[in-house]
Amino acid sequence: MSGEVSAAGPLGRLARAAGRARRDPGVAATAGRRAVRVTLAAVAGFYVGLYGLDRPVAATYALFGAVAMAGLSRIPGTGRQRARVVAQLLPLGWVLLTLGSVLAVRTWAAVLGMLVVGFLLAFGAAAGPRLAGAAPGLQLLYILPCFPPYAPDTLGERLGGMTFGLVLLIAAEAFVLPDPPTRSYRDLAADATDLAARCAGRLAEQPWKLPGGEREAALAAIQGLRLSNVPEAERPAGPSRRERALTHAGRAARVLLAHLGELDARADGPPGPARAALLRQVAAAADGSTRVLRSGRPADPAPIEQAAHDFQRLRSGEAADGPPAGTAALRRDAVLAETAEAAAALAATAYLATGARSAAEPLRRSELWYADRSDAALWAHRFLAHLRPRSVYFQNAARLSVGLAAARAVAGVLSLPHGFWAMLAALTLTRSTAALTRETVRLALIGTLVGALAGAGLLVAVGHRSDVYAVILPVVMLATFCLGPTRGVGWAQALFTLTVATVFAQLAPAGWHLAEDRFLDVFTGSVIGIVIGLAAWPKGAHRQLHRDLAELLRAVAASTVVTTSRLTGRTDGQRQPRLLDALVMAESTYAQYQCEVLRPRPAGDRPDWQAALLAGHHALRGVRRFQRDEPDSAGAADVVDVVEMDGGPAPLPVDPVLGRASDVARIYADTAAYLAGAAADRPVVPAAVPEPDSAGAAAPARPLLFDVYAWLDSLRRDASRLLDSPLPPPGGQSTRA
Repeated sequence: MSGEVSAAGPLGRLARAAGRARRDPGVAATAGRRAVRVTLAAVAGFYVGLYGLDRPVAATYALFGAVAMAGLSRIPGTGRQRARVVAQLLPLGWVLLTLGSVLAVRTWAAVLGMLVVGFLLAFGAAAGPRLAGAAPGLQLLYILPCFPPYAPDTLGERLGGMTFGLVLLIAAEAFVLPDPPTRSYRDLAADATDLAARCAGRLAEQPWKLPGGEREAALAAIQGLRLSNVPEAERPAGPSRRERALTHAGRAARVLLAHLGELDARADGPPGPARAALLRQVAAAADGSTRVLRSGRPADPAPIEQAAHDFQRLRSGEAADGPPAGTAALRRDAVLAETAEAAAALAATAYLATGARSAAEPLRRSELWYADRSDAALWAHRFLAHLRPRSVYFQNAARLSVGLAAARAVAGVLSLPHGFWAMLAALTLTRSTAALTRETVRLALIGTLVGALAGAGLLVAVGHRSDVYAVILPVVMLATFCLGPTRGVGWAQALFTLTVATVFAQLAPAGWHLAEDRFLDVFTGSVIGIVIGLAAWPKGAHRQLHRDLAELLRAVAASTVVTTSRLTGRTDGQRQPRLLDALVMAESTYAQYQCEVLRPRPAGDRPDWQAALLAGHHALRGVRRFQRDEPDSAGAADVVDVVEMDGGPAPLPVDPVLGRASDVARIYADTAAYLAGAAADRPVVPAAVPEPDSAGAAAPARPLLFDVYAWLDSLRRDASRLLDSPLPPPGGQSTRA
């Protein structure tokens, strides 16, 4: 049995892990194209520098520059999209390489520089997926020169080599084996708004119903605009005004389509001239938004804003002067009012998505607080919002920077022969939870050991024949970047170890000790990664998610009470909680939590955390719709239509409204206490919100009463979804989903 691999041993586990890998053919094809491009750029730069110009330093930096930005980085998008990102980051690469070279003169200076640079680059993930994907490669551009020898006279050669390698990479990404084109989020949003225009037009005309095909298309469009269903490179996740507005435009299109579907379900005859006219205005606004999104030319969003405002006045006038409307009609009008609001939000955000800036009254909404801010101010706002220990971006950056600084200190103090490999291991193997880091390190060390043994055998067998290594390098590198992303970290480390041995054997005579040094350095970096992972937020987003969701649910509860209190005239000096801040933090933490799940359970056995996030969005929309002139966390003001009577808000009946709002708020407060571990008993799913009793309401306030009850019922449904799912015990101490 000497020739067999023990099924219980580490090599057997590595083989089983490879056998369990599920490789989507599309993913494998993408990895293959990327592998060809990075191999062409890295090998061409290395061979020109080493054999053409006899500049080993330039050759080294050309190879590792290409590997850093294409092999180590995970910049999303097609090859041409990545080429643009790399070209934009090239000046930053010059700065990082220069800084690393200068600070390499002293260990303490290199460690301090690594602490600061590592934090800033990792924290840049808060700006969106492109910078987050490029951050590991940028880290490597600083790591590579921050070790002795301190040779300022070679800085020009280092910069030249790195630049040459990145220029070759940009050309390869742009022109070699082009990726299939993808549809942009702007195009997806434009298609959805075009569909909304058609649906609104259908509802305004006989037979006042949507054909089955359009109902299905609307549901598909709503799902297609979810960011989780959009390619990562196409998600408008950045802090600029255009990207923020495009995100909001997609959300408004989804809400508009959902409301139109609800109107279709409630349709029981002609909508009446005024309602049909408003639906035609909604259709015109959606059609105009489609043209704006497709042409990039702004159009005035004011007409639909005015139409929505006029409809609210019409409802209050009808309630005051005409016979009482039936419950079905009042409910339908409440949905129609929300439909017009969604169309107005869509028109305003499509306007801003063109890059236009305006201080016009229709745009001064709290959700559009960024309408008149510069992109520089918006970038600063995004980073400052996450510059706090509660933010997972801050936690990840602090964890990684401390790990890299520790690896640099150990490498300098112990004079490791190839210390940058220890830092590279800490960079690539440290995860956001201790469990993930431990699992990754286990596979990586097995892979590195296998690669080291194969590399040592290669070095002994080939000796100092550089021509043989030159022939082998492209094959080994192609396998590394093709199989690594699809087979897992064990394969990646094994093949990269073999690549490193092949590269350094051409730079200087090398023996089997090179493979030994590689394994020792990777082991050192792995141990540091595990220690830092155990010391710094070892649970990652798991425990933070419970805290942030509890904070969000408390904010929803408070917002419900404050909003309804003001509508009944019972303000009592209450201030609106920072609901938007709580929602932003919860969403970012949930996004990381989704990436940390080691062993996902079946869908029916997972907590429905998205129900809590949806409740936050529903609460925020209600606050903005029903309140006026209340500053939000960004310093803007809510500007919404409130039914008016005698120049002021029409008061709602106190007891039924506040009683129902208190019931809904209580369930959110109890759920928040349960998630935070402050309550041991799981809350009971609340009953449905009853029909509004409008007897105690002034006639103009009756439509508003139905709007408020519809809002409270949507919050009740969100709470039911969350509480009906398998929540963990108090405090979130169970194994995560």
